[in-house]
Amino acid sequence: METQDWIDKGIALGTEYGIKIITAIVIWIIGSWIIKKLMKGTDKIMSKRDYDPSLKKFLLNLIGWVLKILLILTILAQLGIETTSFAAILAAGGLAVGMALQGSLANFAGGVLIMIFKPIKIGDLIEAQGELGVVKEIEIFTTKLLSPTNKEIIIPNGTLSNGNITNYSTEGILRVDLTIGVSYDADIKETKNVLMNVLTNNPQVLKDPAPTVNVSELADSSVNFAVRPYASVADYWDVYFNTLEQCKEALDAAGIEIPYPHAVEIQKEA
Repeated sequence: METQDWIDKGIALGTEYGIKIITAIVIWIIGSWIIKKLMKGTDKIMSKRDYDPSLKKFLLNLIGWVLKILLILTILAQLGIETTSFAAILAAGGLAVGMALQGSLANFAGGVLIMIFKPIKIGDLIEAQGELGVVKEIEIFTTKLLSPTNKEIIIPNGTLSNGNITNYSTEGILRVDLTIGVSYDADIKETKNVLMNVLTNNPQVLKDPAPTVNVSELADSSVNFAVRPYASVADYWDVYFNTLEQCKEALDAAGIEIPYPHAVEIQKEA
């Protein structure tokens, strides 16, 4: 074959595949723009129909992935790669890929289970996998929590769906458990009245269920009272800390002693 023939063949191939590559790039740009618009439109529709925030986020992620995969397959077809052959290759390597991605597949399945059974939703205060936090996002593979110390916690959906979940927000209210110890010399009825007044005068303590104050233990050096106010989830920590402070102030004002260890001085003989 002469040099000119090689040059002509090279130009023909370059022209053919160059056009395909340029077309593929154009398809990618236009396809990405269309996907972006579709995602925004879907988001608006879900917002108007009051979709659960957790479900909306999950579905948007899922739709986004599906559309991107379809776009990639379209580009491969434009480049002359047979999508049927491509699917056959994927099927042949399916077992190996499945073994390698079994964790991700389990996390995806866990995300689907969370969406179906709804044990949690965005905004819930939960404890799971040894972590405590407010649910920030539920994604396809992971769930993100925001801890009380403002740290982001990421838990795989597979382990989250298969483990124990304590949801503090389901009922909307929480009981605050406090133990207050007083001296054995203190009058029990008077102490109960003082502590109950603290609870009833706190506007953040719920009236229903009613707060309770009861003797819980006769300890070695104190009579311990179980102080049990109820509060909304949002007010829990305010009620916890304020009640402790106000109980101390009220007991001091009533002359009721809170026992504490006293240092004993031992005089040595000269």
